[in-house]
Amino acid sequence: MADEAVAEHPAPKAKDARAPEAPRGGARGDDNAKDAPDAPGSSDASDAADAEAAEREKERERAADRFKDRTRDPLAEEQGEEEPTDAAAATRARRSGQKLLASGRDLIGFDRSDVGRLHIGDINIGLDARRSGLSMRDGPVPEEELLRIRRTHIEPEGYVRLRRALEARRLLVLGGAPGTGRASTALALLEEVTRDGESGQNAERVRRADPERGVRELAAQVVAGEGGRLRGTGYLLEPALDRPGTLPPDGMDLDQLASALAERGSYAVVVVSVGSAANPLLAGRYGAICPPAPTRELVAVRLRKRLEEEHGDPVRVGGGGSDRDGDGGGGLDGHADRDRDGGRDGDRPRGGGPDEDGSLSRLLERAAELREDPEVTEAVGLDDLRPAEAELFASLLAGHLLGSVGREELLSGCRGLAAVQAYEWFAGVDRALAAPPPGDGRAPVRSGTAALFHPVAFRIALAVLGGASHSAVSAAAHLLTWELSVQSDPDSTPARPLFCDDPESDLALSRARPADGPVDVAGAEVTGRLIFYRGAALPAAVLAELWDRHFPVRAPVVRWLRLLADDPRPQVSMRAAVAAGELSVRDFEHGYAELVRPLAEAPTPRRRVFAATALDQAAGHASHRRAVRKVVEDWSRHGTPALRWTAAMALGYGRSADSMDDTLDALARIGVRDDGEQLAVASLNVVRLLTLPECATVLRRLADWTGHRGEEYQDLALVSIVRLALTDVDEVLDDEPGTPLGDRGDWPLLLALAATRPELTGKLADLFWTALNTARSRDVAFDALETLLRSASRKDGRAWTREGLAALLPALTAEEHDQRRLKWLLRRMMRDQDRPLTEERARALWRLAVPARQRRSDEEESHG
Repeated sequence: MADEAVAEHPAPKAKDARAPEAPRGGARGDDNAKDAPDAPGSSDASDAADAEAAEREKERERAADRFKDRTRDPLAEEQGEEEPTDAAAATRARRSGQKLLASGRDLIGFDRSDVGRLHIGDINIGLDARRSGLSMRDGPVPEEELLRIRRTHIEPEGYVRLRRALEARRLLVLGGAPGTGRASTALALLEEVTRDGESGQNAERVRRADPERGVRELAAQVVAGEGGRLRGTGYLLEPALDRPGTLPPDGMDLDQLASALAERGSYAVVVVSVGSAANPLLAGRYGAICPPAPTRELVAVRLRKRLEEEHGDPVRVGGGGSDRDGDGGGGLDGHADRDRDGGRDGDRPRGGGPDEDGSLSRLLERAAELREDPEVTEAVGLDDLRPAEAELFASLLAGHLLGSVGREELLSGCRGLAAVQAYEWFAGVDRALAAPPPGDGRAPVRSGTAALFHPVAFRIALAVLGGASHSAVSAAAHLLTWELSVQSDPDSTPARPLFCDDPESDLALSRARPADGPVDVAGAEVTGRLIFYRGAALPAAVLAELWDRHFPVRAPVVRWLRLLADDPRPQVSMRAAVAAGELSVRDFEHGYAELVRPLAEAPTPRRRVFAATALDQAAGHASHRRAVRKVVEDWSRHGTPALRWTAAMALGYGRSADSMDDTLDALARIGVRDDGEQLAVASLNVVRLLTLPECATVLRRLADWTGHRGEEYQDLALVSIVRLALTDVDEVLDDEPGTPLGDRGDWPLLLALAATRPELTGKLADLFWTALNTARSRDVAFDALETLLRSASRKDGRAWTREGLAALLPALTAEEHDQRRLKWLLRRMMRDQDRPLTEERARALWRLAVPARQRRSDEEESHG
């Protein structure tokens, strides 16, 4: 049988190391390459002719060696010839970084001239409750506020457990992140446990303690009891543990306070922020973590309250928060609230009002629909809302439903939530460094800079590296902590705590969440612990706040980003490059001068890839596309070799020139200059362009280059063709899985295109045929063809790229001499001592290449 010829016919007497040469003027007839198709030598040639032929053969071998050098990975120059780069991991990391930062949010347009209060439509709301809370030092909590807390506070998960712990020990150290409702929960606990105690209806039964006094002073105050008249009192203390030089209370201090409270029949809740300073307190017998209130309930009760107020409903409760950490008062519930024993709150007046005619019910239905509106959800960009944020969100929704807030105002206000959070995270962080330690007039203590800056450094690192492993983000945060500390106090060497990290505190203080996911390690994917912000809006908001409002921090952040550019892990360097591009958009002059241009001229490919990625990220913004294209064009024409190399990498993304033809013209200029010195990087980026919708344009230009008179243009085309067969899809594709190419990430790009773009199969086959029939590219092309053939099925026998081979091989072997050459290659693969191809697989590949009708015709001819 004809298809059995692969196994039965003897090997040809041509050289085993190389494919048999095709006759001149083969079936394609388009091969105009300078040395393509070889002419057979004459058997009766003279000695001179033989010498000349031998010299030509040596020259062809030298040309083949030069060609092979140009097909090597240009990104692996610094790593050595035998150690390939992990281009697929770099592509995935870039795609992940873009997904987190390219949310289309117009943060520049949000007006935060007065961040403490926000005015949208006819809504005027306080956002930074910590400022107003600072004026509330030592003194009783007004009864009106206690009444509001009693009626409207939304209990977080585990509230009953917290109340029982407070009743049993008299003292509770309550930890949580600022803004999560921890102070409101503390007031609710104190209001409940003192309601029926010795204080009874005393107007001073719940008091705030001065945060400057600390636990020891509070114990003395409890014992004194205002001359003995205060018993059964509840005390709320929020010590300032974040100031350098301030030591947290120890276990004996807490025991002393608990004893004093028991003696006076009183209670106390000490509210602290989770972190290294407070962790010993929270791990002790009095410690407990305060979970945040549920977002949906927070929004629902505040929204109902707002709508009831607008309709004149008699149910009215005081709004807004007065606790100093921005907790916003816990909750404002328009429903009849349950008391702590599970019954109805009899003090709460109930009225029909708008419910009687159905108008309020209808508004609430519309409000629920508006809350789930994808555009509104995307504008908010937060996975969960804190009390003050829920208050603002509910006000915006109510205002829009009642006609006082337009659609654009609603979306702008929603976008402002993440911006305000970023502002609060960074406002006055280092102000504590200038303040003297409490209790004396000594000089400011600056030895705590590392502990002070670590939380903000972690937030910045998470904004830049979100989606990377938790360990990578934490390590980057420590690098940035060092840079910030040195910038803040250049005359001192900052301390570097080694055992102070608390992953749970980092998550809580940065509104972050962990998730198990894939991590690229040495070309393989393993499961690791990843970390993300709890909201798509926070990374961009943090970078905008950092770059637009805090100019002194730019210098240490630039130094830090340059360090990340040298990181060998793509998950770090590529994400940092995307973030650098976003920062450059906010101030292109500064980003170009400090980040892009210096790294574009760096001696290492990794830094130049960083600069190219940052440029492309800036080109993704219409406002900066023209400037980026001008920069790349100038570099491609007049730049140094390093700048031309960087320009080629930027062009490969497809956004750094006005059109695909302009992109290919620029890559050709770079590739053919200086005897093809940078032909490797130019061809790599030609291949990257083949993943874009304008793939047909790229193939057309490759065909034009193969017929060009200049050998440099021919080489650019041939190297690109061979690289197309050797490059996997996930090394160059930006698309997520789910697209035709994205679902074939481990396929060679040549076969993936043949399988998904059948209209291009003929052009792909013609170009690869040219590489197979050109002397200097033939050996490398045949090695590439062998790689393609071996990818037909996986080691376990499952189909792999058979679909692509079934499309490409018939077009590639349309003529008889092409089929003979394929037959020769299959036999060579069967004789391979290291990886012999089985006879069954060889026959299967032959059947893919030669249609059944032609096989039957050959069989009939062979049998006469």
